[in-house]
Amino acid sequence: MRPGDVLVVIGGLALCVHAVAVLWQGGRPEAAIVRAGGKVVAELDLSAPRVLDVPGPLGTTRIEIQPGRARVAADPGPRQYCVRQGWLTQAGAVAICAPNEVSLSLSGRGADYDSLNY
Repeated sequence: MRPGDVLVVIGGLALCVHAVAVLWQGGRPEAAIVRAGGKVVAELDLSAPRVLDVPGPLGTTRIEIQPGRARVAADPGPRQYCVRQGWLTQAGAVAICAPNEVSLSLSGRGADYDSLNY
């Protein structure tokens, strides 16, 4: 390897690290959108903590909001997939409680693509 080759490799690695740091960050969420039965039930600002109980066919789903993040805290569904998803912190993130027909999504200006958008 020549000295110029080493510089090219270092430059390429620096470019890769910069691209990961800039491009793979999700956008900052601005609001939480809660849907039940396909209709928007609430659009909540993520600046203040609060708890929202959303009725569904199986029972009540509890949505918890904290500054900059949101989660499904409790759901009557049998498998608890939406509860296990934990805190959603990036714009475009979604938690779907399919058996109870309730979903939580975070919206913002820089929403990344997720599996639903892909």
